[in-house]
Order: sequence, then C-alpha cells, then structure tokens
Amino acid sequence: MSVDGAGTVAIGDLKVNRLGFGAMRVTGAGIWGPPADPDEAKRVLRRVIELGINFIDTADSYGPDVSEELIGETLHPYPDDLVVGTKGGLLRPGPRVWNPDGRPEHLREALEGSLAKLKVDRIDLYQFHRPDPQVPYEESIGALKELQDEGKIRHIGISNVSTEQLEKARSIAEIRSVQNRFSIEDQSSASVLDACEAAGIAFLPWAPVSGGSLAGAGSALKEVAAEHDATPSQVALAWLLHRSKVMLPIPGTSKVAHLEENAKAASLELTEDDRKKIEAAI
Repeated sequence: MSVDGAGTVAIGDLKVNRLGFGAMRVTGAGIWGPPADPDEAKRVLRRVIELGINFIDTADSYGPDVSEELIGETLHPYPDDLVVGTKGGLLRPGPRVWNPDGRPEHLREALEGSLAKLKVDRIDLYQFHRPDPQVPYEESIGALKELQDEGKIRHIGISNVSTEQLEKARSIAEIRSVQNRFSIEDQSSASVLDACEAAGIAFLPWAPVSGGSLAGAGSALKEVAAEHDATPSQVALAWLLHRSKVMLPIPGTSKVAHLEENAKAASLELTEDDRKKIEAAI
C-alpha cells in the first residue's frame, strides 16, 4: 500500500506526494495534552512514512507542543524526502480555546520553539495559522519574511485567509501554500483555491472530510463508494484529489487502521459520472 497514486505537488522547490498527513489528532481530547495512547500515536507517525506519505502538517498549538514533540521524538532524524510543515500564530490557554496572536515577537518565539521541538535548524514550510484582527496582516507576514531571510524558514505558507489576504501576503513574501477549510460540503474557499491554482501554490484543505459527517452529500457518496468497494471518506478524499492539481489533502487520525484506510484514497479513480453524481448532491 502506498499513496504514490495521488501524484505530486510542489511546495516551492520541494515535491511531495499529494496525500499528506495532518498531525493534529495525535494529541489528547480537545487537541489538548498528550494522546490517550502514546504508543499508538507513535505507530501512526511511523506508518505515515511506510505508506510513502512525505508531507506532515502540524502546529505549535496542537497540544500545545505535543504534536511537534511527538514528531521530533518519533521520526528524527527525518527521511530525506520528508517535509514537515508547522504553523504559528495561535495561543492555547485551555482546551478548545484558540486565540490568535500575530505579533512579530510572538511569531519569532513560536518559530524558535518549533525548531527546538522538531529538532531542526530550519522549518521546511512555516505557516501563519490565522490572521490576528489586532495586528496588521502585513506585520505578521513581514515577521515571517524576516525569519526566512535569517535562514530559519525555507518556505512560507498562510492559513485561513481570503483572496485579498492571499494577495497582500504575496506582495510581501513568496507564498508557497495556503491552508483553508475545504471539502465536498464546504467549498467557501473555492475562489482562494482558484487563485492558488493560477499561481501554482499548494492548497491544503483542512477538515477534508467535514469532520467525518459528510451529511449533505452522504447518500451520493455512499452510492459511489459501494460501486468502488470503498468508504464514503475515501471517495471524499479522492474527489478532492480530482478537484485541483494543487490540492494536498491532509487527513488526520490517531489510529493506524484509519490512516491506512485514508491512504487507499490515493489510488481510487473516480469517473466523470461519479463526480457529477457527488456534486449534484451538494
């Protein structure tokens, strides 16, 4: 089993397979504290590599710190082709609390912490997690550009942005990825995806299977899934891969069996009729 069938996408000068892994779920309930089963979390991370997944997405706010620490402890020294992208710009004072902090001084502190936890001298892809309404957006992006100029960031990405914010960021720095919520049932970022496709920017959809609900398109997904001997979630991921050549889904899980199930979506070929059936149900 491998995700090679998904093809590849460029993140700047880096090329990764187009089905990645989101490491948010290798933490505790509410994305807070350590995982209930640390050994299983480590098995998941090791299996990610075995499946040919060579892009891992994480953030300092996952845990907080827990996800990055587990990745560093379990996978370092990293395979040559593995790209670990992380994010900064959110504070976690408690479970289910996500407070934006886009101050340049905080982003520098967060970046330094990520370097230590991931055990690297440079982050391959560092993403600004969310715009902070209290801080001018250009100041936050400018801070990442300074850190890139210092050699601590290889490529810059942004997350949870509008097309206007994407263009503003691109006027300050070379933006190599955008991470917005996107799935069959939530295509509110379609214009951002279109902009990324036109510019050759990797698009990382978070919540790619709508948190597992897929309520609105559920019956169509089940019908297509039955025809392919697949699960609705696998079909939802395959649909994303067909949606755009710059799409890089990053489904996450805390279980090896679920990880392997997601990986099978990379080799699932949907027909035009399949896609029409799914899209008609949205």
